[in-house]
Amino acid sequence: MTLILDYEAGNLASVRRACAHVGLQAQYCADPDQLLQAERIIFPGVGAAGSAMRSLKQRGLDQALREVIQRGTPVLGICLGMQVSLTHSQENDTPTLNIIPGQVRRFAFDRKDLKIPHMGWNEVRVLQAHPVLAGIQPGDEFYFVHSYFPQPISNDAVLAVTDYEGEFACAVGKDNYIGTQFHPEKSAQVGLRLLANFAAWDGQC
Repeated sequence: MTLILDYEAGNLASVRRACAHVGLQAQYCADPDQLLQAERIIFPGVGAAGSAMRSLKQRGLDQALREVIQRGTPVLGICLGMQVSLTHSQENDTPTLNIIPGQVRRFAFDRKDLKIPHMGWNEVRVLQAHPVLAGIQPGDEFYFVHSYFPQPISNDAVLAVTDYEGEFACAVGKDNYIGTQFHPEKSAQVGLRLLANFAAWDGQC
């Protein structure tokens, strides 16, 4: 059973449709007890870190997430779902889940031609081989829309990078958890490939 975490952070329907395209039948979940029974979990999200963490805590989903990750359940975080998996976000000065130690920072540019949020298609460059990133080639582009980006403490957690006036981590991972700043569900065939990889992943690297 694949569960898509529902904590009022949006974007669930497009994730579910993309999963169906690759034969991954998924259902929404807002109940921590049900989450503990999942075979794999997708943790999406759009919006702000502060409200996301409030919703997770109110529903008891924060502790359930930590527990399923400790058990070895494969988990895919997407965009905000990935960001709140780090330790702290500059957005709303928010303590987050601390699944991957590190900070989430806001873009700050001197160049006026680079806009925030970073929105559109950008190349993703894989730094470390990972089963969920298998088949991503140089030049492959994914869809982004975000104003904040992850900065893990350890470079070992950085799986892939993207350039937007400097490189930033766009895929992070640790053990059975992987998170992407980009939206695979909005990234056409290359995004579907990533979701198909996740559907087959046993959580082992």
